[in-house]
Order: sequence, then C-alpha cells, then structure tokens
Amino acid sequence: MFHPYYRNHIAANWRTYSGMQDQYKQDGVEQRSVKRIISHPDYNQMTYDYDVALLELSEPLEFTNTIQPICLPDSSHMFPAGMFCWVTGWGAMREGGQKAQLLQKASVKIINDTVCNVVTEGQVTSRMLCSGFLSGGVDACQGDSGGPLVCFEESGKWFQAGIVSWGEGCARRNKPGVYTRVTKLRKWIKDQTGI
Repeated sequence: MFHPYYRNHIAANWRTYSGMQDQYKQDGVEQRSVKRIISHPDYNQMTYDYDVALLELSEPLEFTNTIQPICLPDSSHMFPAGMFCWVTGWGAMREGGQKAQLLQKASVKIINDTVCNVVTEGQVTSRMLCSGFLSGGVDACQGDSGGPLVCFEESGKWFQAGIVSWGEGCARRNKPGVYTRVTKLRKWIKDQTGI
C-alpha cells in the first residue's frame, strides 16, 4: 500500500475545477485533469519548509471573467509589512467548524518578519511569511491549505505573495497564518516550468 503522502503525488488521482464559486454549481466551471505534479524536493513534513507543488494541467484554461491568471512576483519583489492582501478558500469557517460551500475571502495584513519569528517561536524559515492580525479574528483555516495569498499592487495588477501553509489553530491571538513565500521559490518555479 502507498502511504497517503505518495498517493497524493499521482497526477491521475486529481482533477482541477477553475472558476468555481459554489461547491454545488458547475456553470462556468472548467475541469481539467492533471498531467504532472512537481513537488519541491526539499519539502519537510515536520517543519513544512518548502511547502509548494506545481500542477501542470492536461490542457490550458480559457480565461473568462471568473478565471483569470495571477502575476508571479520576481524574487526581488517586496510585499511590505502592513500591506493588506487577500486569502481565499473553502476551508473551515472557524476553528473546528464546517467547511464552506461558497468560496470565502478574507483581508489579511503582511506581518513583519521579526514579529513573525517571535510569535511562531522561531518556527518560520526564510521560505515562509506570516499574514493575518496579531489580535486574531481573521485567518485561513483547515481546508484552505494550498490556496493563494494575493496582493493588489499600485500598478493595477494582482500578485501572488503566498500559499496557505500552516498555522496554530485559526484566527487565534498572536498566532497569524503562515504562508509559503513565493518570492523565495520563484527561481525553482522558473526552473521547473520556464515561466
């Protein structure tokens, strides 16, 4: 028997649904099978370091008003502390709660790296960033992992700053969400995809 971790790496086991806003409505949703999954070779199951995987779809998506590309930041791109960004997903609506039927979004703030390191008791690596509020109340939650943290820039473009990775509970005081830092993995993404 395969360990579940490896079963998750078999492309044939996956389908993607793009443009979905309601789990029970298929209109405007584009389904694709997955041709290839590339997970980071340095991924650490204990620390969640290098928590990233790329999916190559069987065929390209057609862009519509509900299916749009996101810009990838250069490795030198700065997402300053205090900047408001958005996290989206169908995860639990509160810690230990029900999953969402409708796609949820939450506005969260990029947290200073030093503060991030203190509140996570040194568990963050340079491949991670914190976002949320130290006062708690707004956060990603179970089931949101792998989802995007996106920021709207003055240029009028949306950039993906992070990938929902881990947290201690959800929306707890002094326990902001921890995200994979896309800028630190940008070179690896380019090496794997040419993009």
